[in-house]
Amino acid sequence: MMETMHYIVESIDGDYANLRRTDVQMDEPKLVARALLPEEIQEGSKLVYSCLQYELEE
Repeated sequence: MMETMHYIVESIDGDYANLRRTDVQMDEPKLVARALLPEEIQEGSKLVYSCLQYELEE
């Protein structure tokens, strides 16, 4: 069974975005290639990671 994780986009730097988990405490943000994220993200966007893909949280 795949775990569902919740993130917020802290910052966007070129081809990468810094994501912070909102469902558990993290010391460092996670750096993710923008190619793996929904095209329409912006700083402050909320994301859900499930089944090996990121989607905007509704």
